[in-house]
Amino acid sequence: MIRVLLVHDACLVRSVLAEWLRREPDLGVYDTPWRGASGRVRSLGPDVLAADLDCSDTHGVPPLGDLRPAGTGTTPPRLVVLADSHRPGLLKRAAEAGALGYVDKESSPERLVRAIRRVAQGERFVDDSLGFGFLRAAQIPLTRRELSVLSLAAGGASIAEIAGSLHLSNGTVRNYMAAITRKTGARNRIDAIRISQGEGWL
Repeated sequence: MIRVLLVHDACLVRSVLAEWLRREPDLGVYDTPWRGASGRVRSLGPDVLAADLDCSDTHGVPPLGDLRPAGTGTTPPRLVVLADSHRPGLLKRAAEAGALGYVDKESSPERLVRAIRRVAQGERFVDDSLGFGFLRAAQIPLTRRELSVLSLAAGGASIAEIAGSLHLSNGTVRNYMAAITRKTGARNRIDAIRISQGEGWL
C-alpha cells in the first residue's frame, strides 16, 4: 500500500481528487490544505506527497521546504507536484525541493496515479506538456539576492526595513530594486512584484 498525502488549498478540488484516488486499491489516501501539511507529514509519514503548487497563504508560493519530517533517520516522502507551464518559477522551486514527479494540471487524473506509482518506486515522472515551463524556469532573470529583496518588498517592507533584514545599505537596496525593475521589464516596484508573482518567482 502506498500512503499518499494530497495537499491542495481548494477544498472542493482536494476532496474530489482524494475520493477519486481512493478508488485505486494500492493507494491509501489522506488530504490536507497547505496550512496543515507539515503537521500531517509528521503524523502520517506518507510515502508520497502529491502537492498542488499554488498556495493561497503565501502569494501563491508553497512552503515546499516545510514538507520534510523532523528527526534523524526519518525518510522524507517523495514529492509529486501538480503544476502548469505558465508559472515556471514554481517548477524551479519544486525541482530545488527535490520533486520527482511533475503532473500537468490540465492532464487526466490517470496521469497523477501513474506519477504516484512511479515516484513511490524512486523513479521520475514528468508530463511532456511541462517541458516549455522548465525551459522558461532555466531563464529566470533575477538572482537569489534580488528575489530576497523583492520578496520583502512584496510583503510591504520599506527600503530601510529591507536593508535592515538583509544587512545591506539603503543605497544597495535601491540599486537592487532598479535592477529588478529593469530585468523584469516592469514600470515600477509594484509592477515588478506583480510580474514576479505571476511567473511564480515569488
